[in-house]
Amino acid sequence: MISNERASPYGHRPYGPPKPHVNEETIRSDKVQIERKTFVFALKENPRGRFLRITEDVGGRRDTIIIPAPGLEDFKKLLEDMVRAAAETPPRTE
Repeated sequence: MISNERASPYGHRPYGPPKPHVNEETIRSDKVQIERKTFVFALKENPRGRFLRITEDVGGRRDTIIIPAPGLEDFKKLLEDMVRAAAETPPRTE
């Protein structure tokens, strides 16, 4: 990369043609505010299948992860394990 080129924070690739738009249908969407963060959970579907998109918004900066629907049960189990560990493990006091 040349020093005056920067990767875009908006997902535009600095090379090649842009990705074609994929139509997505939102099946269900909800959000939760935790401290200064907003999390948006959107269950969506496109021609490749269903997926959960989780977007974290902190003061206008967004990060997103996508979990394919076949992995949601594993994701749920892992999340439940983490919630249980957080409740059972006392916080450190320094």
